[in-house]
Amino acid sequence: MPSPDETPFFHVALNLPHAGRIARRIFRALPAPDVGESSATGDARQAAWDLVELLDPCLDLDENPDGRTAILLREGAATLGRQLVDHIEAAGLGHDRLGQAVRNLFECLELGREGARLSLRAGEDPQSFQRPV
Repeated sequence: MPSPDETPFFHVALNLPHAGRIARRIFRALPAPDVGESSATGDARQAAWDLVELLDPCLDLDENPDGRTAILLREGAATLGRQLVDHIEAAGLGHDRLGQAVRNLFECLELGREGARLSLRAGEDPQSFQRPV
C-alpha cells in the first residue's frame, strides 16, 4: 500500500452542491434503522444525516457559496465525513459503493487524497476500476 503522501487520488475543484448530492446518496446507502441496531449503525446514520443537513442549502446553488462560508462548510463536511467513516467501520457497514461515495464526497471537498484512503475503510474495493491509479 502506498504511503499517505503517495496515495493516488483524483483532484477535483471544490463543489459543495455536488457534495450535498453525494451526502444524500451516502445516507440512502446505509441500512435502515432496525430494532436493536448497534449504536455504531445509529451513529453512522446520524453522522450521514448531519452531513446532509449541513450541505443541503448548497443543493439549490449552481456554484459554491462565497469565500469564508465555503471554507467553513467544507471543513464541517470533512469533519462529519471522517466521523461517518469511523462509525461505518465500527459497525461493519462498509461496501464498495458506499466507499466510492465517501471517496467522491472528499473529492468534492478538494480532499481527494484523504478520500482515497478513507474510502477503503468505508468498504471500497481496492481493485475497483473506479479508484484512481
